[in-house]
Formats: sequence, structure tokens, C-alpha cells
Amino acid sequence: MKEESGFWEVLSLLFHTFFSQKERRKFGGSDFFEIQFCRLPKNTAIEIIVSVDNIVDWQDDSLYVSGNDYNLFFEEYERIFNCGIYNNLKSGTIDPYGINYYRPELIDGIIAKLHKIMPTDYEKLVEWLNTAKTYNGFYVLGV
Repeated sequence: MKEESGFWEVLSLLFHTFFSQKERRKFGGSDFFEIQFCRLPKNTAIEIIVSVDNIVDWQDDSLYVSGNDYNLFFEEYERIFNCGIYNNLKSGTIDPYGINYYRPELIDGIIAKLHKIMPTDYEKLVEWLNTAKTYNGFYVLGV
């Protein structure tokens, strides 16, 4: 659904995309989780991949979860995104305040879980994750 404001949005959906960061700010400021492609080369060391210095927030091709939907996102997706690598190189469920990196080889397993569990708006995420396969995995960036 395209609206006059320039972004497409269906308010019942969990994952949002925007044509520009101006539209994102207009919709919800900076109160979002960002699900972002990792654009670093595939042979990059994990310490570099999860370094705060190498994260460029607010990409136009990212998926965004509004702060209003954090509880729903965690309720439905925490068990799916339970294999991220944090900035401290430990692994686990989503750190809502930090960097969560998911290696490319995990994407097919995550997609399989999504098809099995079918959480809210999973189809949009599956489509995005299929594109993520062409990158060096992806991040879930906390607030």
C-alpha cells in the first residue's frame, strides 16, 4: 500500500521499509530495531564484523521494527533469532541494545523455522532474508 507520505506501510505489519530515512524519521524517529544486510566481504574476521565502528545504521534497504512492536517482535521472533553473535563474540538470543550478527550459513535454517512457526509478518522477512543470502549475512541492531 503506497501512501502520500512516500513510504509504503500497512499498520498491522511488524516489519517496515521506507523509501528514505526522512520517511523513517517522520514515521517513528529513531525508535526502531534495524535488520540490516552485512556488506562486509565474506572473508572478514568476526571481530571486525561485530565491531561498532563498522556498523552504518539506518540503511534504506533495511527492515525496521517500531518501538511500539518490540514486545511482539521478541515474543514471536526471539526463539528464531537465537543464534546471533554479539559484539563481545558471545552468542545467544537477540540483545535488544546491541549488535546481533547472523552468518550467511544460518539463513536457510532461519527461513525454515519461519515457515514452520509462521510468526507475524514472516513472509516479508523471508523475502528479505532470501536477498540477504547474497551478502555476508545480516544484523539485528538494537536500540
